Amino acid sequence: MTVLFVHGMGRSSLSGWPLLYQLRKAEMKTKTFNYSVAFERFDTITARLRTRIIRIAATGNYIVVGHSLGGVLLRASLESLPSGIALPQHVYLLGSPILPSRIARHLQTNFIYRTITGDCGQLLGSTKRMAAIGFPSVPITAIVGTRGIKSKYGPFGEDKNDGIVSISEVTAAWLSNVEQVPVAHTLLPASKHVAKIIIKDMDSGQSH
Repeated sequence: MTVLFVHGMGRSSLSGWPLLYQLRKAEMKTKTFNYSVAFERFDTITARLRTRIIRIAATGNYIVVGHSLGGVLLRASLESLPSGIALPQHVYLLGSPILPSRIARHLQTNFIYRTITGDCGQLLGSTKRMAAIGFPSVPITAIVGTRGIKSKYGPFGEDKNDGIVSISEVTAAWLSNVEQVPVAHTLLPASKHVAKIIIKDMDSGQSH
């Protein structure tokens, strides 16, 4: 099984190294995809990612793992694959927003945020653009962190969250499964909890 990992906004593939190390120990092949939100628009990144997925699909069975924005990019890329291209056996979304991000909406007009996050940062706060991103017809698991602070004075109120997104922002009726882990948003790709969930699915045949 080949695993394609797509990192989150402002990170790099190195953020997924602990997860990918565990998956390689479980005899999976791992690949990564890098991008820069400061220099590339969302559509440009998804076009490159789509090409990468097509190449991987030609080699055999594969799964995809996307952290935060990486999961959004994966959903958009998979939805636009040409007919005849094999879909992944399973999609894993790590703290990946499905609804518009509250934090992104709050920062949309902030000059520094707009400069650093570019078009992708604006997409994350847009109800219209986020709603337009579909999902592939394969098993999809959301792995969501709960190591965030709940406070009536914070952006999430009393909602469970991982410090960046709340559980309500990363879940939907069309998900096959939702796994909660005691991890903060940034550390999801480095979590052994996440690796165990994926490896368990592989061993039980849930990704076939």
